[in-house]
Amino acid sequence: MAKQEDLFKNVVSHAKEYGFIFPSSEIYDGLSAVYDYAQNGVELKKNIREYWWKSMVQMHENIVGLDAAILMHPTTWKASGHVDAFNDPLIDNKDSKKRYRADVLIEDYAEKLNIKAQKEIEKAKARFGEAFNEQEFITTNPRVVEYLSKKNEILARMAKSLDAGDLDDVKLLIEELEIACPDSGSRNWTEVRQFNLMFGTKLGASADTAMDLYLRPETAQGIFVNFLNVQKTGRMKIPFGIAQTGKAFRNEIVARQFIFRMREFEQMEMQFFVKPGEEMKWYEYWKTTRLNWHKSLGLGAENYRFHDHEKLAHYANAAADIEFNFPFGFKELEGIHSRTDFDLKAHEQFSGKKLQYFDTEENKNYVPYVVETSVGLDRMFLAVFSKALQEETLEDGSTRTVLRLPSVLAPTKAAILPLVKKDGLPEIAKEIMEELKWDFNVAYDEKDAVGRRYRRQDALGTPFCITVDHQTVEDKTVTIRHRDSMQQERVAISDLKNIIDQEVSVRNWLMKM
Repeated sequence: MAKQEDLFKNVVSHAKEYGFIFPSSEIYDGLSAVYDYAQNGVELKKNIREYWWKSMVQMHENIVGLDAAILMHPTTWKASGHVDAFNDPLIDNKDSKKRYRADVLIEDYAEKLNIKAQKEIEKAKARFGEAFNEQEFITTNPRVVEYLSKKNEILARMAKSLDAGDLDDVKLLIEELEIACPDSGSRNWTEVRQFNLMFGTKLGASADTAMDLYLRPETAQGIFVNFLNVQKTGRMKIPFGIAQTGKAFRNEIVARQFIFRMREFEQMEMQFFVKPGEEMKWYEYWKTTRLNWHKSLGLGAENYRFHDHEKLAHYANAAADIEFNFPFGFKELEGIHSRTDFDLKAHEQFSGKKLQYFDTEENKNYVPYVVETSVGLDRMFLAVFSKALQEETLEDGSTRTVLRLPSVLAPTKAAILPLVKKDGLPEIAKEIMEELKWDFNVAYDEKDAVGRRYRRQDALGTPFCITVDHQTVEDKTVTIRHRDSMQQERVAISDLKNIIDQEVSVRNWLMKM
């Protein structure tokens, strides 16, 4: 646990030191759980967004994009159920005065049981080697069976209690499990109560006539209210999808773990409209497709897992999370939900307008069902950044900090470095930069010894360093250094574009899916 905490601290400090993420309003002591993306962070975030958009919209002829407004008519949120049901169970510790989500406290306890079970499995793997039958061990080993059974029992009880609105039993479960305040160790808890997560605001010139509005807590409703507009103007045929990226806002009870849980965040969502009765087929399709997209980035298949929801949202008939192994354990990265026809029917009811699709093949109107995929862009940033940050011991015993970002996402694709600041080398380096910048985000660096410049670019995640030296003047070749292997090779300046493109092109990365 201490090692994980140290890793997480390194992630936060590295993000600031190298211009990825700054605390918002830092000169005024910051604002809790609000962050600014700095010069390198904004490039990485943009690249993640574009990687998602190209795979989701550009590569699917039946999925189109949308950019709906953040402010929406307030009845939108009544229809969607957010006004009445968008709540989290809140609990306070009387001694530490700290506030927590009751369900997260219980889930964290259950995850500790899961970790214990996994440790037993790993020990057995090491002991039995190739003869090890993992599935048989999971179902027969008394300790593993006990850990996993207790975990499932706890989560099932919590889901049932939350679904029934039985907050007294949620508190009773916390007490029975002897869950203590992570900050103080105290078990002196308040009652559990519901807390609505929406931010309120007003629209209008005067306080007397202003309309009460909300900052949107999700981007999905902007898609649903535009369903018919997009379908008709785009002549879309079922099945089809509408994708959107954009800001959402939630007044989180406990905003924590850096950019993992923030009050202002960005979502990348796609709502896929299907025939009623076919939703489960598409639900399984998108589970597989989205997991493959994540794996295409090469962060390690072992760092992903599915978690099926015990407690379903009011709009869903099936839901699963793709969880990622963050420095603080497995947590939700993306949700795949079968939302049924709840949203469109609710907006029909509250607006008095029909939101139906005329199926020419079946010669009838119906309200489509919806399968949603929703990934947090900020969480995606944290997943990529935290897995990429590594301390590496070299052959000579020295160490280097390297940010092994997938090269397709790296903020800067190549740094051009003149060996010395004379003899015409800076001029040649700048000519190379002028040529490459039409196709790639590149940087120029002439300060410090070349070894130090290599180390800085390693820490920034730059896949290539291109060094211009005296031989360049003679034969128009340069040394290109690869970030991950640190290998260097002599190449012609005219070949640089193709070499870089081969490594960083979206096409080559998405072809791995």
